[in-house]
Amino acid sequence: MEEKVKQAWDNFLDPTKLRASLIVFSLFITALEMLKDSITERPKELFFNGFDKGKWIVDEEKYKAEVLSLNRSPVYASLEWFKKMGAIDENDISIFTELKEFRNEIAHKMHRLITEGAQKDPIPLFKNLSELLNKLEKWWIREIEIPTNPDFDGQEVNDEAIEPGKSIAINMLLNIALGSEEESTLYYKEYLKLLKNAN
Repeated sequence: MEEKVKQAWDNFLDPTKLRASLIVFSLFITALEMLKDSITERPKELFFNGFDKGKWIVDEEKYKAEVLSLNRSPVYASLEWFKKMGAIDENDISIFTELKEFRNEIAHKMHRLITEGAQKDPIPLFKNLSELLNKLEKWWIREIEIPTNPDFDGQEVNDEAIEPGKSIAINMLLNIALGSEEESTLYYKEYLKLLKNAN
């Protein structure tokens, strides 16, 4: 049997390799969706003008004029808005495009990626994804949430002290799914301790 064919069958039939591939690829898609939600939802929050039946009401006219008019894609329009605000630069948009292209490759060529392996190592892409999310969320907290929250009046908040909840969530997700045995079980062990102490 040709070596390439043998390797493809090995990657597909070995449960350890197959599970590892499926975990990495599904985790990447999940993490990218979390990033996309942050990119599109944050600018939209500035145009909330009420709450009705459990949903925020968006001033669609202003939102379209100030955000959606920047690009036909809502995601790229939001990225352009962030760039316009000074939160990110063109390089960050290029990083997002690379992440999106890899996600599309997973979605459309999953079988080939599982059997032949990915052309690109996805692990460094997770780091890029996490860093971009952290950059956006820190900017949002520093420039939007803190200045509009009277609890912070007269206080200077150090950038290192800002720990965005979405960044914490995505890092926990990555550590649990991709970390060492110690890293992957740490949160669960702490959770069990909290439950025990609460009883």
